Amino acid sequence: MREDLVRKLRKAYSLGSLPKQLASLARQSLVVIDEVGHLPLNRAAANMSFKLVSRRYEKGSTIITSNKFFAEWGTVPGDEVWATAILNRFLHHCKGIAINGPSYRLKDRADLVSTADEPAP
Repeated sequence: MREDLVRKLRKAYSLGSLPKQLASLARQSLVVIDEVGHLPLNRAAANMSFKLVSRRYEKGSTIITSNKFFAEWGTVPGDEVWATAILNRFLHHCKGIAINGPSYRLKDRADLVSTADEPAP
């Protein structure tokens, strides 16, 4: 999960307010979780993120972004059971959008990005 969300959940856990923080996030009409899988999750962070997704399941909209295919999600916390359980909730009512092609962020920097057909400068 996104670093700032994980940091917020960890802080709430350390202060003994994780249930309150999860309840607050569960009440939001929309939660956006960006870059799932960008960084690995440890067991505690994976459990907290699962609790959040479970609380929000069928109660509010959640948008997630990831550069990983669903089949690769087991590598995020290194736990296939976690990946299966969280994807079960995400995919039940989802609308998936796969975006393929060149990076939007690099669209104006083609001069710095080499392709498979061109040697790097």
